[in-house]
Amino acid sequence: MDVVETIHDLRQRRRIQGINQVVGVVPTMGDLHAGHLRLVDYCREQCSFTIATLFVNPLQFGPKEDFANYPRALAHDRAELEQRNVNLLFTPSIEEMYPEGQSAHTTVAVPELSDQLCGAARPGHFNGVTTVVSKLFQITQPDYAYFGEKDWQQLTIIKRMVRQLNMPVEVIGVPTCREADGLAMSSRNRYLSRDEREIAPALFQTLREVATHLHEGSTAYADLEASASNQLREVGFRPDYVAIRDPVTLRLPSAKHESVRVFGAARLGRARLIDNIGVER
Repeated sequence: MDVVETIHDLRQRRRIQGINQVVGVVPTMGDLHAGHLRLVDYCREQCSFTIATLFVNPLQFGPKEDFANYPRALAHDRAELEQRNVNLLFTPSIEEMYPEGQSAHTTVAVPELSDQLCGAARPGHFNGVTTVVSKLFQITQPDYAYFGEKDWQQLTIIKRMVRQLNMPVEVIGVPTCREADGLAMSSRNRYLSRDEREIAPALFQTLREVATHLHEGSTAYADLEASASNQLREVGFRPDYVAIRDPVTLRLPSAKHESVRVFGAARLGRARLIDNIGVER
């Protein structure tokens, strides 16, 4: 596995080694767990040349969020990716990605989708995501890019960005990887104390209960959302939202929608956990 830190070196390796191959990219912020590695496995199965990126992107963190303390484990991540036969690893610095400074950098924004759900709770977050992802696509020039369905809103936003900006890359969503008790895997799970870790699966369980009601035909969306939020509060969460939405537009669905998605975001101690479940009615 080649490891490069500069855009120039990546492009050189990409030209030499990736030519005439199907190229896939897995963008990550590092501290890799089984969910990230599943993305890599999907990429390796479908592409002949795999690029992984490790970059903790400051643009997607708010002023009171955990950028400075976000888990970083480069040696561990590098070993995991090498074991999975990744062809090229890109580990740029902040200065490499934003050479003229962050505040002066051109940004990419996807309106409407970015301002609701997690976007409402974290203003500007998704502008940071779409800016860095568009840069990584320009740098790596992939045919395919892989993202987890755990952050369905992010996946939806990136797909719209690619479609509207005519980017020549196909975005692939990979099913959420879960612990044995249902908790969606996340680097932020390590913020949980032992007691909080025992409570954490309640987010998935609560969303699953909502999904069951929807599958059985309920259209009392507001009541289901309010009840689920109250359930989470009772066990110790501080919910940002529980929301039932159209899976493509992220808007409130009508009673006639056949496909809907249940979203939840809630804080537990230092951790902010997110999850979602698709429902066919």
